[in-house]
Parts: sequence; structure tokens; C-alpha cells
Amino acid sequence: MQQQLIECVPNFSEGNDLGIIKQITNAIESVDGIKLLDVDPGKATNRTVVTFVGNPDAVVEAAFRGIQKAAEVIDMSKHKGEHPRMGATDVCPFIPVSGISMEETADYAKKLAKRVGEELKIPAFLYEYAQNNPERKNLSVIRAGEYEGFFKKIKEPQWKPDFGPAEFPAKSGATVIGARNFLIAYNINLNTKSTRLANSIAFDVREAGRVKREGHPIIGKIVNDANGEPVRIPGTLKACKAIGWYIEEYKVAQISMNLTNYHITPVHIAFDEVVKSATSRGVRVTGSELVGLIPLQAMLDAGKYFLAKQKQSLGVSEEELIHIAVKSLGLDELAPFDPDKKIIEYQLRNKEDEKLVRLNLKEFANETAADSPAPGGGSIAAYAGALGASLGTMVANLSAGKRGWEDKAAYFSEWAVKGQALKDRLLFLVDEDTRAFNRIMTAFGLPKNTEEEKKTRTAAIQEATKYAVEIPFKAMQTAAEALPLCEAMVKEGNPNSISDGAVGALCLRTAIEGAYLNVRINAKDLKDREFAEEYLNQAKTIFESANNTVNSMIRKVGESI
Repeated sequence: MQQQLIECVPNFSEGNDLGIIKQITNAIESVDGIKLLDVDPGKATNRTVVTFVGNPDAVVEAAFRGIQKAAEVIDMSKHKGEHPRMGATDVCPFIPVSGISMEETADYAKKLAKRVGEELKIPAFLYEYAQNNPERKNLSVIRAGEYEGFFKKIKEPQWKPDFGPAEFPAKSGATVIGARNFLIAYNINLNTKSTRLANSIAFDVREAGRVKREGHPIIGKIVNDANGEPVRIPGTLKACKAIGWYIEEYKVAQISMNLTNYHITPVHIAFDEVVKSATSRGVRVTGSELVGLIPLQAMLDAGKYFLAKQKQSLGVSEEELIHIAVKSLGLDELAPFDPDKKIIEYQLRNKEDEKLVRLNLKEFANETAADSPAPGGGSIAAYAGALGASLGTMVANLSAGKRGWEDKAAYFSEWAVKGQALKDRLLFLVDEDTRAFNRIMTAFGLPKNTEEEKKTRTAAIQEATKYAVEIPFKAMQTAAEALPLCEAMVKEGNPNSISDGAVGALCLRTAIEGAYLNVRINAKDLKDREFAEEYLNQAKTIFESANNTVNSMIRKVGESI
């Protein structure tokens, strides 16, 4: 169940007064549901880049409070700095990280811009994916003239703000708010100290390429086009900026890259393209490093890419995919690579949300056997389902790697990928079922001294009970989705593992029947009988269908062994 996450990177026009910067970041951090990842003040630029991430609504609120506070504590009429700027909050981009599209992210950017314009009376301009007018998409075009020139510029009809007044407030200035792609700062290490060689490789791969020259590629005469502009030979990678440099700390040259759209050029493609160019120049790539954070999906994609090159099944765990990516890219060459610190989603992960699934088998059994009602049957049912999906996935992986079955490897790999996803969903429900039970207990603990309190308590109990119906129902649905996996493995998988597929199916049936019991026992206490009957009817259908499927499967297995 992928969480919706947006990264926000506002740039504030203050880089020297740490007290002012702290006031702004405090305002941002006052919002629940966000995590402050980085604060990077620059003295020469007199500008601070703040990075935080969270769920979309929380990001909008946190960005609004940051912009509001910046307008209070920064006086743009006194601002000096090297970096182009037009306001106290100069620019505020939203970046989709996971579980959300660029279009949706742009809508949240517009929502923020509207609030800034209407509530704070700060002129707000949209840019990049949030801007529909192609002439106003580019940040540098919008900001042209900067703070000093905007008093006049904002009066021009073509530069009317998207939101807020067409008056330029001297203290706060204006702001630019938009949505853009995630930028990955990525360096690739070489077995040379030569900046010249590193630059040659960078020019081979970066989108801008290199200037075309006559004869010698470095000292030859520059070739110009009909307009007198230098002709460029494009590099091999789109959405990639790159230069070569020497790092004294590591005593190696690097290709320093900004991957401006990792969906177009992901890290693994950039890495392999640099390997190709470096090899042609007698240079060896020894590893790489990430500067800042990376989205989880980028790491998973890299892991799958390298597994596919090895002709291995892609149906491995998330942890294994990340391990393969780290080792294949050499991300741990210069320093240990800690996924919890380098992957955005892991930075936000609350380990308490995975309290049960992080226990070892013995600890989980002991926790279940303890004198507390949770974890109970619902969590155990979900875990049984996870084990069933895992067994089906195991058979798929074994079948994908079976000698002589190479022509079937992709087919079984697809099943294994599905099985991993289903297993992960069921593992999530192990803890979620316990959280659903705790919600009911919390509701029962609400005060009931007055009539109003009694009404509030009753409503809370009913809402929590509905959730306690929905969670085991989701476990039923997910376990039922995994049944075709085990069925396919029993029929078509490695014959040496037919009993494993059958045991997986039995685990899934246990999960479905156990979760069904939880749906029934929780639904009986609901006053909303229409809601209860709808779930009970659907749950009964899932249970009966699954029971018939598994019974038929087990009979066939019994006959064959």
C-alpha cells in the first residue's frame, strides 16, 4: 500500500541569520505529517534551501506556514545576495515522490499558490507542470528582472500573477510555486585523477553533449551554424546534466550528474552509459555515490534492471532489490550506504507501524501467546496469508531458475513479482489489524460523562468497528488474489515443489477463513446494518469460492503424489 508522498524544496531569501532561518523551519515543522530532511544556508547567495517531505495535505500546510513566516521575518527591501531572487520565499517547488502523479502534485501546488495569493496577499506565479501557459513555465523567465524590476513588471498584463494582487509588496516580494520532477544528484567514481578524461566522459553522456570542432575534438576550430551559434553534438542521455571533476578527499575523478527526470534517465542507465564511455577511453568505473536522497522506486528499478541483466527472476524482496542495486552501482564504495538514511520513504517510515513484522519468529509467537488480546486472530490470519503467498512465490522463483526451463523464466518471474507484492500487502495487514483493534479500545476509553461526550464516544466506537471490519476483509481479498499464484504453481511449476504450492494454498485458505471470522464478529456490533450486510455478503462469497478452489487443488495434488 504505497503512501502518497510529496517533497517540497522552498528557497528562502535569507542565508546568514540562523535565527530567522530557524523561525521559518520551526513553522514548517509545526505541521504533523511532514519530516524536515535538510536545511542548507548559503552566505554568499544569502539564501537557504529547505527540504521536507510528507503527505500532500501536510506539505501544503507546512509550505504555507513557511511562506507566511518568511514574509513576516524577511525584509526584501534590504536583501542583497548573489543568487537571482524575487521574494522572501523565492521559489517553492513540489516534487512527486511516491504514490502520486505529476498532475496531482501540480494540483496541490495550485492549491498552495491560491492560499498564498488570497490569504497572505503575496503575488504567486505558477511554473513548470503547474503552469498551463508555455510562456510562463520557465522559472528564469518568470524571475527575469528580479526583485528590483518586479515593481514595474507586475503591472504588465502578461505578467499578472496567477493568484494574489497585481501589486508588488516591497517587504515580501512575490513567489513562484510549481511542480517539477525529482532531481537526483549522483556522482560516478573513476580509477583516474584526470579531470580532462572525466570531462570527456561527461560530455559523451550529458544531454547538452559537446561543442562540435573541426579535426581535434578539444583544440580544433569550433563549428558554427548559420546563425553563428556553436553546433553541438548531443550526448547519449536525456534529462542529464554532467561535468567531470577531481575530488581531493577521495583522490579520484568523478562524473558529477544531475538527473533531472529519473523516469527518463534512471541512475542505472546513467551508470551503464558512463561505464560504456569510460571503457572506450581506457578508464574504469569503480563505484558511485548519491548526494542527498533518492526515491525508493528508483532503487527498486535499478535492482530489477541488474537482475534482468543476470537473467534472474525479478520476484525478490524489496530488501534484496535494494541490496542488488547498491552492489551493482557500487554505492557503498566511498562510504557505507544506509537505506534508512538515503531513501526518502524510509526516512519517513515509522518503525512502530511495523512492530509485529519486525519481530523474529520466536518473538512473534511469544508476543501472540502473551496475556493481551492483540495480536490476535486477525493478525495471525494475515500472517498465514503472507506465508501462503511466500510459498507460491518461492515455487515461482525456483521454476524461473530451473535448468531447461529458460523459455519459461519470464513467465514464472512475473508470477514471483506478483507474489512479492501480495506478500507485502498481507504483511502490512498483520500490524494494521492490531492497530484497528487498538482504535476500538481507544474509542471505548473516551469520556462519557455528558450526553455530548456519550454521542462522540458512540460514534467513535462505530467508526473504529467499521475499520475493524474493513481490515480483515482486505486480508481476505488479498489472500484470495494470491490463490491463482499457488494454483498456477501447482499445475505448471517445478514438479519437485508441488507440495510447497499446495501448502501455500492451505495457508491462504486459513487466512481467508480466519479473516472471515473476524469480519463476522466485528460486523455484529455495527448499528449501520447496510454497511455490515454488504461486507458480510462479499466476505461469504470470497470464503466459499476460495474453499472450493483449495479443496479441488488439494484433491488433485493428493492424486499426483
